Amino acid sequence: MGLNDERIHMSVTKETLDQLAISDAEYEAIVERLGREPNELEVGLFGSMWSEHCGYKHSKPLLRLLPSDSPRMMVEPGAENAGVVDIGDDLAIVMKIESHNHPSAIEPYEGAATGVGGIVRDIFAMGARPIALLNSLRFGPLTDARNRYLFEGVVAGISGYGNCIGVPNVGGEVVFSPTYSGNPLVNAMCVGILKKGELVSATTGEPGHLIMLVGSGTGRDGIHGASGLASRAFEDDRELRPTVQVGNPFMEKVLIEACLEVAKTDHFIGIQDLGAAGLTSASVEAAASGNCGLDIDVALVPRRAEGMNPYEVMLSESQERMLIVVKKGHEDQVKAIFDKWDLDSTVIGTSTGDGLARIRDNGEVAGEIPVTLLTDPPLYRLQGVKPAWLTPLQQYDLASVPLPNASASEILHRLLASPNIASKEWVSRQYDHQVQTNTVVPPGGDGAVMRIKGTKKGISLATDGNGRICYLDPFVGGMIAVAEACRNVTCTGAEPIALTDCLNFGNPEKLEIYYQLEEAVKGIAEAGRALGAPVISGNVSLYNEAHGMDIYPTPVIGALGLLEDVSRHCSTGFLGAGDKVVLLGSTDLKGESASLAGSEYLELIHDLVAGQPALDLDLEVSLQRACRRLVSEGVAHSAHDCSDGGLAVTLAESCIAGDVGLTVNAEVSGRWDAALFGETQSRIALSLSAADLPKLERICVEEGVPWVELGITGGQILMIPGLLESSVAELRDSWQGGLPKALEYK
Repeated sequence: MGLNDERIHMSVTKETLDQLAISDAEYEAIVERLGREPNELEVGLFGSMWSEHCGYKHSKPLLRLLPSDSPRMMVEPGAENAGVVDIGDDLAIVMKIESHNHPSAIEPYEGAATGVGGIVRDIFAMGARPIALLNSLRFGPLTDARNRYLFEGVVAGISGYGNCIGVPNVGGEVVFSPTYSGNPLVNAMCVGILKKGELVSATTGEPGHLIMLVGSGTGRDGIHGASGLASRAFEDDRELRPTVQVGNPFMEKVLIEACLEVAKTDHFIGIQDLGAAGLTSASVEAAASGNCGLDIDVALVPRRAEGMNPYEVMLSESQERMLIVVKKGHEDQVKAIFDKWDLDSTVIGTSTGDGLARIRDNGEVAGEIPVTLLTDPPLYRLQGVKPAWLTPLQQYDLASVPLPNASASEILHRLLASPNIASKEWVSRQYDHQVQTNTVVPPGGDGAVMRIKGTKKGISLATDGNGRICYLDPFVGGMIAVAEACRNVTCTGAEPIALTDCLNFGNPEKLEIYYQLEEAVKGIAEAGRALGAPVISGNVSLYNEAHGMDIYPTPVIGALGLLEDVSRHCSTGFLGAGDKVVLLGSTDLKGESASLAGSEYLELIHDLVAGQPALDLDLEVSLQRACRRLVSEGVAHSAHDCSDGGLAVTLAESCIAGDVGLTVNAEVSGRWDAALFGETQSRIALSLSAADLPKLERICVEEGVPWVELGITGGQILMIPGLLESSVAELRDSWQGGLPKALEYK
């Protein structure tokens, strides 16, 4: 039976339920489980905790499919703020990626900045020092003024916050497509390091401990951020501006140091950051972890806005706030630490043994709900439906695509200048990637490499995803996102040991969108298992649509690779003249039309997104294993993943990075455009000395990896006789000038 207006008005308005994205059926379930009508505050608590952002209603059943078994894993995925993996030497890496898409669409600077702040708090809440930031960004075409405004604002927000807190931004990706117009994707990833014995949990522990709030005062910013903004689509951003938080990176920097100092004492039980749903989710999730209840008095919460009621205090998403569960009798010692750092800290309640989330206002009970009800939202396992339009796209006859009138050289320059492929130096130079002095390989390559001080070890980090490929086949696209992220760190010489994912999709209540989500998760799971890289953390961002158009299904994968000896690493640039260049993963340069599926070339030159993407997982696993051996055994001088733009772009980028030319002697057959610009997976362009070719052949035979010799480095020209010839300087001009030129569009 549906919910009628008369019943709603007994306790809460229909407008409030809509703001909280609570359906009629969900409200009925709340009443039934609670055994009574909830008041407005209690409905707000349910709306936050049962939101898609906090409750994962449509995604949790699917996320259970992801691989999460590894002897390196130290916490179960989802059990804490971030994932943790053992890297040896009594050290562990903590990492997670999260989205701040909708806030960034409304207020790009603050949306992106607070996205960085939130993911950093997830890391140091676990006792880890943040050592690296990465991001994965999607925008509409820069020919549109609004998209340029969003792009420039987001980059400024990321740099403004990250640079202030002293955490290097070492990598990421930026992609442009009409599907993201009005709904940019802003995914922020943070990596931290800790000693294994210093891992901190987000828990209240047993009853009787004190709940302390630390950091910024609580204001009205961010109310309904988790429920109203991240759990439904929006059409008009004006009504949602109050849901966007405002950040203070200088306070965050102090919070990092103060919380890490507290984490090294014996005065506390748990630490939790106040992110989505603010004080509600932080306190309730900590209580649930400790199998406790909680008793909080909102009158004790420091405010920076007058006249706030309990509903507003509990749902505020004001930034730079942390919840510290303090051992009873140790509050003075903890407060003294925060006082030293000039941070406000206030005890606002206690953990209890009755299992209730009890919210008071000046001592009077304003709301009371069992914690287990708040943390047990309804879960929806739908039967996805493959879109009717998808099969014709997959079966499109790519052989019918005509060869271009332009020359291969002209097309290469157009691809290099395309904002999707062009140098992102305009972005990365705004980020400080050298702070903390751990960066060995900076942004701009396949993966960033960082040293682990005090050891010989290093880590490699990358983010990757391809919405266009997932649009054509979400299952294969999910696999390719994992394969490419892992291939990126493999090209540096690192072994992929863990993944974090951010699943950006449209409205999951649409069965065609649910199909995309389910298939992509299955693809991620299959590739993660094959490559031995578990998904240790992540985030789901749904309802990404604007003006009635869903975004491309865009799973973004963050990969962590481990180098046992950081001095044995590779970068993308050719090292000098006289090296042999080989292509791992293929025995020839035969161009087949199938390789054009979902390629940058096909869309840029032919204005077409079609075809059936493909990935041979067995070959991918063997290829990456061979590449890592070639790097670790000192054979490889450079290694570069062959992906966007195909082989010609890959070789051009290696020439540019090394400032040296290449003459390709291998014969090109079949379709020359497919041979040069097709995006066949599982290929790596690698350079080495001629004397080491027998070693390469031995390793490739042992790993079952095909390869073909391409040519030799030297001079200042990239040449494929009869097809392509361009100076390295001209290639660099196109590649470096593409993004600045696009931003000058009027």
